[in-house]
Amino acid sequence: MHYAEITSRLADTGGAKWAIHQRCREMKRAGSDIIELTIGEPDLPPDPELFEVCHRSMVAGRTGYSSGRGEPELLDAIAAMYSRRRGGVTAQNVMCFPGTQTALFATLMGLTGPGDGVLVGDPFYATYEGVIRASGAHRESVPLRPENGFRLMAQDLEASITPQSRVLLLNSPHNPTGAVLTTDEIARIGAVCKVHGLWIVADEVYAELVFDGVFASPFDDPDLAERVVALSSISKSHAAPGFRSGWAVGPEEFCDKLLPLSETMLFGNQPFIADMTAFALNSNISTAARMRTDYKRRANIFADRLATVEGLVPYRPQAGMFIIVDVSGTGLDGESFAWRLLEAGVAVMPGSSFGENAGGLIRLSLTVPDEMVEAACDRIAKFAGGL
Repeated sequence: MHYAEITSRLADTGGAKWAIHQRCREMKRAGSDIIELTIGEPDLPPDPELFEVCHRSMVAGRTGYSSGRGEPELLDAIAAMYSRRRGGVTAQNVMCFPGTQTALFATLMGLTGPGDGVLVGDPFYATYEGVIRASGAHRESVPLRPENGFRLMAQDLEASITPQSRVLLLNSPHNPTGAVLTTDEIARIGAVCKVHGLWIVADEVYAELVFDGVFASPFDDPDLAERVVALSSISKSHAAPGFRSGWAVGPEEFCDKLLPLSETMLFGNQPFIADMTAFALNSNISTAARMRTDYKRRANIFADRLATVEGLVPYRPQAGMFIIVDVSGTGLDGESFAWRLLEAGVAVMPGSSFGENAGGLIRLSLTVPDEMVEAACDRIAKFAGGL
C-alpha cells in the first residue's frame, strides 16, 4: 500500500530514541528496583488551584469547541505576559496550541519546506529532528562546545549557515545541557540572523527554571521583532505537562499565515484548559520557584558526587531539570554506558538521542527526591568503578 513521504522522513525519529526509558518502565512493572532518571517530568504536582479552576470551568459548560487561534482570555493573558517583557504584544501576536511540541511542529511546518535548512545547536532536544524533517526540511547542525558551556556562539552559527538556511531553532535554557544564553550572546546571534534573513524560533519552555541570573530572549529585542517566534507552555513552569497547553508568539503576519494550518490540525485547545492556563499565567504561583530550588540543589549533588568518579565529567547546568555527564573517559560511549547502567539499576538517557555531538554523554533527570539522587550516585559510582 502507498504511504506519504513524510512517514519515511520520520521513520527513525520516533520512539527509538526513548528505548531505554521504555525498557526501564517494563523492568519496573516486572518488579525491578530501577531509579528512573530519563524523562523531564516534574516531580511536583500542579498547584491545587489549577485543578479547581479547571473543574469549575468544565462544570460551567466550557467543554465545547474553541477557536483556531485560542480562547480570548488566554490570548490576552499570554499577550500581557510578553508585553511585560517587550511591550506592544496583542492577542493578534498569539497562537494557542496543545503544548510546545505542537506549537513547534506547526511553526516549522509554516516556515520551512522541502530543501530548506533549519540550523540547530548540537546537542539538541530529541524531538527536533522529527519536527524539522516533517516539512521536508533538513537539520543543519551548529556545534555546542563544552569549552563554551554548550552555549551557541555567533561565530559557530555564521560558519554553519548555507544557502538553504531559513530558520535558527534556538533553545535557551537548553535541553539537554542546561546552558543559558546571555543578552549579549543573543544580540550577536540576532545580528547574524538579520544579515542572513533567518527566522529565529525560540523554544523557551524552561524560561522559569533558570537557577541564577536573568532569562534572556531574542523575543525581547524590538529590533528582532519581525523575525522571532517564541514558543512555550505551562508544562514545565507550572508542572502541568499532561494538560498540553502551549503557545507561539510572533509577528501578526506570521500568526495570520499560520492560522489555517492550525485550524486544519486541531482547531484550538480545550476551553476549560485554556481557562486554567489563563489563571496560571495571571496568578503568582510558587511551583516554578520551588522547582528551581530543588533542581539546582540536586544538580549540585550529582555534579559534586560524580566529579569524584574516575572517567566521569559532569557539567553543572544553569537551568532546567537535567544534568549531562561525559562518560567517554570510561571507554564507553553514552549509548553503551546507559544500557549497561540500566542493568545496574539506574535509567538515564544516552547522548545519542540528542545528536552527533552528544555521543559521549548521558543525560540525568533532576526530578526525583534527594535521597534517590544520592542512591543513583552510589550506583553509578559502583558501576563505573567496575568497568
